[in-house]
Amino acid sequence: MHRIIIIGYMGAGKTTVGKALAKALDMDFYDLDWYIESRMRKTVAQLFAEKGEAGFREIERRLLHEAAEFEDVVLSCGGGTPCFFDNMDYLNQQGDTIFLDADPEVLYKHLKMGKTVRPLLKDKTPEETIAFIHEQLASRRQYYARSKYTLNVNLLDSYEKINISVARIRAILGL
Repeated sequence: MHRIIIIGYMGAGKTTVGKALAKALDMDFYDLDWYIESRMRKTVAQLFAEKGEAGFREIERRLLHEAAEFEDVVLSCGGGTPCFFDNMDYLNQQGDTIFLDADPEVLYKHLKMGKTVRPLLKDKTPEETIAFIHEQLASRRQYYARSKYTLNVNLLDSYEKINISVARIRAILGL
């Protein structure tokens, strides 16, 4: 039985790397946000809008406790998941936690390329977005840094580099 839990800021590549890692290890992959959306039958953006961040974080915590019980799984968490309640301690108890670390400018580029609307970045100019990422990453880093492993993903811009990241994670975990 093995659980690999991937954390990091939005845009770090948690879902992309997590899917590739799960495939390479022949394990199931779960994205916590997708799991929340399927269980709640609403998007994360809708839940944020209806319940506010505090209400969303309560739902996220409850469903994290479900998903983190699955066996032989790679679980990708939302960027804020480790930063609320006792989530980071819980994640470390449940499996091997890996922080995908990237610079704010790299995260911004990844988010710009992505198609997902991020509730926390909605209606911000590029300058405001970069400033927000800098500020929020600085406050969240204390939680991310408590993961068991850290992998720098500043150069996650091709399938080849995604595969290199997967190989590095496998080496770190001895898999």
